[in-house]
Order: sequence, then structure tokens, then C-alpha cells
Amino acid sequence: MKYKYNYQVMASDIWKLSISNIYNSMIGVCNIIFTAAILLLTVKFWANATTVIKILLMLAVSLFTIIQPIAIYLQSKRLVAKIPSDLEIGFDDYGIHIMTKNQNSKFEWDKIKGVYKKPNMLIIYTAHKQGYILTNKILGVQKEDLYDYILDKINMGQH
Repeated sequence: MKYKYNYQVMASDIWKLSISNIYNSMIGVCNIIFTAAILLLTVKFWANATTVIKILLMLAVSLFTIIQPIAIYLQSKRLVAKIPSDLEIGFDDYGIHIMTKNQNSKFEWDKIKGVYKKPNMLIIYTAHKQGYILTNKILGVQKEDLYDYILDKINMGQH
């Protein structure tokens, strides 16, 4: 193996990625517009609103600021719970190797959909919206080298 890591992803890592993806998309823009509109409605009608309306307004304000992030975190915890604790991920000239005590699988470079570098992680997509997160904590000083290596291998497979 040219690179090999013990795969350790935390619920907070998946949560950060999910929130980042939401708020860097049209959905995030809609969330912000909805929240701003509800805040304005809440300020405008609060004094004359009944208790039920006040509760509904507070729930609406909380929808994208509190409820959605908590729901995404709980979903992230469920995803992390499914990942085997002994999972290792390796990279060599033949592809990406995923290894546990009970199972091994391999993704050849021409099957990799992409690699994306975020400030705190690399994301390697093996399918649409499926892949592996390698945090800076796992990669350490090898982050840039691994990123360049994967890009090189993916680009070689496209020619």
C-alpha cells in the first residue's frame, strides 16, 4: 500500500459535511430566506399573536436553525454506528482498498467518481453521494500528498 489509514469518522464529521453541502446549495438559500421571512413575521405579529400562533412561529424559526441541524446530527450518528470499528482504507496504484477482519473490497481508479478537498477533510466519492471521509486528524501531513495522488490516478483513468 502506498497509503494506509485506520478509518475513523465521527458523527460530527458527517454533520459538518452535510451542513456545508446544504448551505452551499439552493436548498440552503431557501432555508435562509424562509428563516429570515419567519423572523420578520414573528417580529411583526408577536405582540398581537395568540399563544398558539406564538408557539407555531417559534417552531418555524427553529426549523432550520435548531431542528434540522439536530436531525442531521442524529442521522450522522446512525451512519457512524454502521461503520465497522476495524475498517482500514488503503490506496495504491491499483485503486482503493477497504479492509475489515471479515471483508475486503476494492475500487479501481476508473470507478472513483471524484475527490474533494475541504479545509478539514478529504472526501472520496465511490458513487453518487457515497464515499469515504478522511479527516485532517487521520491524514496529518499527508493530506496534500494523498489528494494529489488520488487526483493523478483518477485523471489517468479518464484518458
